[in-house]
Amino acid sequence: MTLGPDGSPYQGYLYAYPHKTAYRPLEPAPPLHRVWADEPRHSLFLYVHIPFCEMRCGFCNLFTRSHPPEKQVGAYLRQVGSQARTVMAELGGDARFVRMAIGGGTPTYLSAGELASLFDIVERILGADPAAAGLSVETSPATATADRLRVLSERGVRRVSIGVQSFVEMETRAVGRPQRRAQVERALSSIRAAGAPVLNIDLIYGIDGQTLDTWQESLDGALAWRPEELYLYPLYVRPMTGIGRRGHTAADWDRQRLAMYRHAVDQLGAAGYVQQSMRSFRRGDVPSDVDAEYCCQDDGMLGLGCGARSYTAALHYSFDYAVGIPHVRAVLDEYLTRDAAAFARADRGFRLDGHEQRTRWLIKSLLRAPGLDAAAYRRRFGTAYLDDFPQLVQLHNRGWMTGNRLTAEGLAMSDLIGPWLMTDRVRRAMAGYDPR
Repeated sequence: MTLGPDGSPYQGYLYAYPHKTAYRPLEPAPPLHRVWADEPRHSLFLYVHIPFCEMRCGFCNLFTRSHPPEKQVGAYLRQVGSQARTVMAELGGDARFVRMAIGGGTPTYLSAGELASLFDIVERILGADPAAAGLSVETSPATATADRLRVLSERGVRRVSIGVQSFVEMETRAVGRPQRRAQVERALSSIRAAGAPVLNIDLIYGIDGQTLDTWQESLDGALAWRPEELYLYPLYVRPMTGIGRRGHTAADWDRQRLAMYRHAVDQLGAAGYVQQSMRSFRRGDVPSDVDAEYCCQDDGMLGLGCGARSYTAALHYSFDYAVGIPHVRAVLDEYLTRDAAAFARADRGFRLDGHEQRTRWLIKSLLRAPGLDAAAYRRRFGTAYLDDFPQLVQLHNRGWMTGNRLTAEGLAMSDLIGPWLMTDRVRRAMAGYDPR
């Protein structure tokens, strides 16, 4: 095993497998009632995507549009409702959601009234109970206002996640996100006042001009609020985004990110946080909020909205993916002009054969601190994971894995290990994607 073509441990973040750049048009497009026919529907994850933001950050490669016309926001919510009715009819009405998230984009870009309308769709059309499903909603310093947060509280939102990225104004400007620290502090105060049981703060390390001292300033700024969770992301400069690397060679940048990551692991450990993955840390006195009925390695996800993905065991599907502004608008326009019947099929996706299903399960399990559950793997697939993935011995030989889990150094190498485990089929599909 090598560290990749450029020697970097930062090859890619596999928040999902396979990535949507591996998706292709499905011909013929299967109807959803067939896609879901043999799938258990009693413990699903519901994800609703709001593709709007007040600004487009320089590092962002998400499917989102900044400052959309007001009438487009209303049209989008109506279309999400139309999609929800069609999808529920296709699933036969017996879907039960045990976990929920609303992401984007920035869901709280919506006004308080628009957020209430969105929750009406979730509750009345989908029959979901946000409070029982541990709903998580993403927000930003500029949109975490008291009236919006009041709606989240009234609808039973359990977790509010805010993308602060840095408490140092010079650093947020460097990634194309001008924000004042005073605005960040007001937003955090408002979130705490609204009473969500779980506050998550996102931070980024590896920003141009960032030092260990300024990184410590951001860690201290976050810890002052005693968030139940912290997510720490290494900066990636991806195609089609607004920033490039300035002032660092690749090797310098890798050393910087690794040093900051290790520093944060030490600091958060001393502050009583337990590491859940390379990026995720939970305060030690906070119980896990993951419902026992839901397991991300096994169960399906139903996505609503233009940028949402859905997956069953054998098929992952979504709408077209884009990052460049003109193409995002084109995809969004196509979504808004669909008739209700068009939501009854899966147009674009990736079919997972048995090996791809095993690979997904492995990646989703191994990159988390608890590691692999050998018994669960055998129950699911009827084989032993080491028989299916003998290459894991290389991780043991490098000291990156012990027993069924990654070591501390292995977790630090998660963005190398994940892409290394991808199949050649997925690599070819991602390499063949036309970036827009």
